[in-house]
Amino acid sequence: MSIRALSVWLCGVLLMQGCATELPAVPEEGTVQSNIAVGRVVAVITGERSRIYEPAVRSFEVQNRQTKERFTVDIASDNERFIVPLAPGDYELIRVQINEGPFLSMAELASTFSVGLDPVTYLGTWRFGVDSPKYGRMVSISMVTDEEDRTEALHMLAREQTVDTESVATALPNPPEIQARLYEVMPYPRVSRYFRRHWW
Repeated sequence: MSIRALSVWLCGVLLMQGCATELPAVPEEGTVQSNIAVGRVVAVITGERSRIYEPAVRSFEVQNRQTKERFTVDIASDNERFIVPLAPGDYELIRVQINEGPFLSMAELASTFSVGLDPVTYLGTWRFGVDSPKYGRMVSISMVTDEEDRTEALHMLAREQTVDTESVATALPNPPEIQARLYEVMPYPRVSRYFRRHWW
């Protein structure tokens, strides 16, 4: 194999590894059958509101720890259930994007969970507490079991998807409480570069 062909092949492999599979928060009715990870995400502001926009989770990203395959789950809400088809294996929550209107921030995370052979794995309610906009802005994540929401999710799965909800595993990510720095993501909306004095 020539050096040029080898370089093209290597670039292709790296590009494939760098791409994440995008998944909707809730799949279309009747499209999933087994190995479902289900939970809920909630976003709240924990300090003073200096922007007119409420924080919302734009997306979160999980990675299979063995294959390194990544999945981006599109949420676009401050309170939304997610139903994600994941093959059995060990996973890590690695990233979250928070948006407030046109403003977008991102945090790198590290919390692991496992999906077993059970048809459904309940991952709990993930609460993202977002600091007020400031230098050194943080996001605090707590992951808890909410029995009422768990029951509601299983009823919805039984009604809208062909999933066996008799066998359900609970696997809260570990650690269940983490804190991470939020970084503002480009492009910054409608603001001249000269005035971008803080990158929150």
